[in-house]
Amino acid sequence: MPPRIVGASVVLALGALAIGSISPATGEQTRRPDHAPQARAEAQARHGGTHTQHSDHAMGSQIAIHEGRANNQGKRRGPQRDTTRSGGSYGGSSGSPQFAATGSPSQDSGVQGIDVSRWQGQVDWQYWWDKGKRFAFVKATEGVTYVSPTYDEQYIGSANIGMIRGAYHFALPDVSSGGEQANYFVDNGGDWRGDGITLPGVVDLEYNPYGDACYGTTQPEMADWIRDFSDTYKARTRRYPIIYTSYHWWEQCVGTADSFAGTSPLWIARYNDTVGELPGGWRYYTFWQYSNDPIDQNTFNGDMARLKTLAAGGPEHRRWER
Repeated sequence: MPPRIVGASVVLALGALAIGSISPATGEQTRRPDHAPQARAEAQARHGGTHTQHSDHAMGSQIAIHEGRANNQGKRRGPQRDTTRSGGSYGGSSGSPQFAATGSPSQDSGVQGIDVSRWQGQVDWQYWWDKGKRFAFVKATEGVTYVSPTYDEQYIGSANIGMIRGAYHFALPDVSSGGEQANYFVDNGGDWRGDGITLPGVVDLEYNPYGDACYGTTQPEMADWIRDFSDTYKARTRRYPIIYTSYHWWEQCVGTADSFAGTSPLWIARYNDTVGELPGGWRYYTFWQYSNDPIDQNTFNGDMARLKTLAAGGPEHRRWER
């Protein structure tokens, strides 16, 4: 394992610490079961220890390392939005909306949110609420042996302040099948419930922290892995997962081997003042991670009513346009 990559990801993640801290209330019952240490040990033995020793990577940490300043130019400016299409469309049997922006473009348009992991620790949710953030994604799992120790506190804390929330899984496609990782994610916090405040789970697909960018797979093999994860997640939760990725990683590792634009909403990572080209047949993005300073910041491609529809799993109106 190249130590320089691990060190760099740690520095990047530590740089995203939230300002202040607050201890969120714990009135909501958690969904994550208490898995026995023996089960975790068996998983480590089954899949090897290399990934389990340092499996704590923040969303976007490897994209920032591999894509560098070209992807980070203008990150402090915030998003300028594409308004070439109005309205929204719904796709897949889950009815998950993939919306285009409406109205005049501005840095403040759309619903603003953040994503967090163990590196943020106790998040000052009131601070970020006062900054206008209305949704949050929380890291739940990585591979098949790691569960974030701060998941419960962060997941409940974001909801207690009034945010719509969701969970994400950092994928390690060379560790196990997509289906096994989807099950691990669902079993440890990544489930979806139709309560109107829970977003579909996210599969975080980015550069391998430990070696080959595409985890030693061909494009068809990677597409099969993602399909296995997506179909398993859908079978368990009745929703397809949101796919988080960057244009360059997807073009390199998946390419045109398969299209997920008709089923999964796209969360695109690009730290710039424009979202740029979209990968994989998606014509519109649903979320955009546009900054990692001082914390990962995101915008939803629509208004609050549409974000609530995405959380609720609204009715299918028509297939997404490709």
